[in-house]
Amino acid sequence: MADREVTLELPGVVAPSRNGSVPSDDGEGEGDDELAHGARVGEYAIVKLIARGGHGAVYLAEHRVLGRRAAIKILHRRLADSAEMVGRFVREAQVVNRVAHPNIVDIYDLGTLQDGRPFCVMELLPGRSLRDLIRARGRLSPAEALAYLEPACAALQAAHEAGVVHRDVKSANIAVLSEGDRPAIKLLDFGVAKSNAPGQAGLTTDGERLGTSQVMAPEQIVGGSVDPRTDVYALGVLLFELVTGMLPFRSDDPMEIERQHLEDPPPRPSQHAPVAPALDAVVACCMAKRPDKRFGSVGAFLSAFRQAVGPAEPGNRAYRPAIAIHVSVRTEPLCSDAALMAAAQALDAAEKAVTACGFSVPLRTSVSLLAGKLLAEDARQAVADRGDAVELARSLSELAQADGDLDVPLEVSIHAAPALVREGAGGPELVGGPLFQTESWVAEGEPFHATAEALAGTGG
Repeated sequence: MADREVTLELPGVVAPSRNGSVPSDDGEGEGDDELAHGARVGEYAIVKLIARGGHGAVYLAEHRVLGRRAAIKILHRRLADSAEMVGRFVREAQVVNRVAHPNIVDIYDLGTLQDGRPFCVMELLPGRSLRDLIRARGRLSPAEALAYLEPACAALQAAHEAGVVHRDVKSANIAVLSEGDRPAIKLLDFGVAKSNAPGQAGLTTDGERLGTSQVMAPEQIVGGSVDPRTDVYALGVLLFELVTGMLPFRSDDPMEIERQHLEDPPPRPSQHAPVAPALDAVVACCMAKRPDKRFGSVGAFLSAFRQAVGPAEPGNRAYRPAIAIHVSVRTEPLCSDAALMAAAQALDAAEKAVTACGFSVPLRTSVSLLAGKLLAEDARQAVADRGDAVELARSLSELAQADGDLDVPLEVSIHAAPALVREGAGGPELVGGPLFQTESWVAEGEPFHATAEALAGTGG
């Protein structure tokens, strides 16, 4: 993972596209602000632009003497004349350094370019965001979700103890430095945080309505006062997303999402994923409309979450050979409600087909699913199992092309690899391992793709 970098999702920052280009979302000619390779920023030299958005640009840079690499965020020139924007830029760095927690992104330096634009030098984070992890893998088990949320909660608790309410806790603002049983994460983006510390100027003023619609607590939406329970609400949204692979409230209209946060009861995770009712209760408490009905602190939330997950069961997991079929909807044509409905129907049909053939579906998102099945221990039977699975995968791709009612192109990939298996009351359950690392074997843009591992011995 060392060859990838997580850029800070500060307000307005847009990640680079897959082809390496850096999109701009403002149309104001911010390219005129761009720094060239080798340009000096303090003691650092610019290497390349890695993200740009409505508020600023983020560069990869290298210290001229020490050789240490860092991420440098620079405010756009058109905003550098705004005392409010510059003040917020500076106070964010002050807040991050005051909290100073190992699970919060570190800021090394703060300064001003010769043209008056402020910049801050931050640690460069290897890995990907938690949002990207969910998009690649789909939903996580409650135990896996707990492993990612524990260090995030430690960072958030430290911020609260320092008098800071984050106000934008979401999967895109959590960098995953390493994955596995004990993942390493960093909490990002204090750009809309609220500081309640005595003598510390806030990053925002009372009554301001800042945040992200999908995770905003009701009091944020109406411009009311915020406190740590506002972040607890966002933790409930994040927990729901982790264990279901989707957000609790969804709409193309941000105003409709806000109405749902204000008026609709939070949906139960168990409606979308195989989780215990105890987890439903945790999410419901986090997402209560009134702050006084929520968990009073991050620690109280984490304690309830741990209890809902239950104690770890050592010794009941092992790696076993398995095969997986990944089905995804080509997302470009999904520009209408009818297309979205057709996509859901296509995935429903695919899920019905694979489960009828003995596959389980441990992961499903709004645009993809991952179906898995253990291979037989007998080598000859395992080859036959792979052959049957390849034919099933091929039929899924052919069916999608032939069925005019669905009218949604599917992309199907199949792969065989070890899977982490948990023995439960209902039998063996696929919960992780190399088989779930779909980014290494799913072929995007191909109607059908079978890896050499899936075809081994089948003559396919």
